[in-house]
Amino acid sequence: MKIGFGEPFVGKAGKLMNMAFQALGIKREEVYIANIVKCRPPANRNPEDDETNACLNYLRNQVLLVKPEIIVLLGSVALKNILGKEYGITASRGKWIEKNGIKYMPTWHPAALLRDETKKIDFINDLKEVVYV
Repeated sequence: MKIGFGEPFVGKAGKLMNMAFQALGIKREEVYIANIVKCRPPANRNPEDDETNACLNYLRNQVLLVKPEIIVLLGSVALKNILGKEYGITASRGKWIEKNGIKYMPTWHPAALLRDETKKIDFINDLKEVVYV
C-alpha cells in the first residue's frame, strides 16, 4: 500500500492499529478513519482548541456522508471533541455511549499503547466489543 498525503495512522501507531485489525479479522479498507484535525500540529502535539474548532465542521460533514452506526473514538482528543470536555478517556474507555443515534466506543489512542503496553489488552477488548456488536 502506498501511503498518501494526509492518510491517518501511518506511523508506528498505525502499524500497531493495523496489527490489531488483522488479529480481529478487520480489513483497514473496510473502515473509515478520520482525524479531528486535518493537519498534524507541530511536534505532533495534541491540537489546541482553535485548531480543532477550525476542523470540526469538516469532520461533522464526513460523519453525515458516511452515516456510521458506530464510531470508535481513539483517545482523549477524539473523545472530548466529539462527546464533550466532561468526558475522560480513562473513565469512559470500553463503555458504549449513545448520542444522536450513533454508538460510540471510546478507547486508547494507538500511540498510548506504544507508551504503555499494558493498555493493549484493553484496546483489543474494546475493538472486540465493536466487531461483535
